[in-house]
Amino acid sequence: MSRATRLMAGLILVLVPTIELGGSFLLNALIDRDSGYTTNALRQNFFRAGHAHAGVLTLLSLVCQMLVDAARLATAAQWLVRIGIPASGILISAGFFVSMLAPGASEPSRAVALIYTGAGLLAVSVVSLGIGLLRAR
Repeated sequence: MSRATRLMAGLILVLVPTIELGGSFLLNALIDRDSGYTTNALRQNFFRAGHAHAGVLTLLSLVCQMLVDAARLATAAQWLVRIGIPASGILISAGFFVSMLAPGASEPSRAVALIYTGAGLLAVSVVSLGIGLLRAR
């Protein structure tokens, strides 16, 4: 395992408690009937999606850190992948949460653009890694 992989994997793991905090927030919102969480289905779905994307993309980020070591990529492309995949998880999750912060929101705010930005970054990062793996010997 390369030093860069250890560094990025360590940073990603240190951020896992933020996902736990999001889960705790959702649990408290479900338990507290006065939170208004259960009365807004769109908000529920966005928050649930934000939390799920955070967890799944964190796992993908950890796996991809190790795959970068096996890929044939320029140094800049390696760092694009190493940073891009976890950053996309942050952007996508933030987009789901921030775009529906107002308890009575009936549609997402402009912060929904974070979801699309994160999705674009994720696509560029994983395709770059895939090409690098296909080029490796």
